[in-house]
Amino acid sequence: MLVKEIMAKQVITIEADESVLEACMIYKEKKVGCLVVTKGESCVGIVTERDLIERTICQQRDPETTKVHEIMSSGIKVVDALDTVEKALETMKHYKIKKLPVISAEKVVGIITVTDIAKARPDLSERFMESWMKAQWRD
Repeated sequence: MLVKEIMAKQVITIEADESVLEACMIYKEKKVGCLVVTKGESCVGIVTERDLIERTICQQRDPETTKVHEIMSSGIKVVDALDTVEKALETMKHYKIKKLPVISAEKVVGIITVTDIAKARPDLSERFMESWMKAQWRD
């Protein structure tokens, strides 16, 4: 099974130079678990609720003047739309992440999560969760 078959095609993105306040407004409106950060059509990072809390609020930064690129997680891992679901899951397991932007020709075309995989391939997700839990206990 290919990533493109189960990925969410409606990716909520934000430009890297937008304010953290704008990111929060998008979160409120769209009710998503993360925002994919872009520069043009390229994926340059990801912003989670945790990033907003830890890197803005806890550091007492002004959300109106702080830019998304200042708080995003960069060095983001991605998966190609034509990769297998197994490869996506292995990437998630290796880097201990639960969401992967999906690219095609270097453009963001979707996002895949552990939940998406669990729905499409429960057999894979059971093995993943077992190894995930073991890895969490070791760290």
